[in-house]
Amino acid sequence: MSVYALARTTMEQALERAAAQGYDEQDIARALMSEVIAVYKRGRTNADIAHELGFLADNLDDDADYAFMRP
Repeated sequence: MSVYALARTTMEQALERAAAQGYDEQDIARALMSEVIAVYKRGRTNADIAHELGFLADNLDDDADYAFMRP
């Protein structure tokens, strides 16, 4: 299993467990993001984390090419 498949499965399980306890999927996603950032902080600088989050935010559109890609 790839690390991305593992992450997808983990997210699906977390969403199911959260729903069973009455939490909205946006609430659990926000909480999980906070935990991801806590893990990032253990080995990365704030600037590096901000750069990665900015890159992800700039490339939210699944139908658009990444900014660095050429047509």
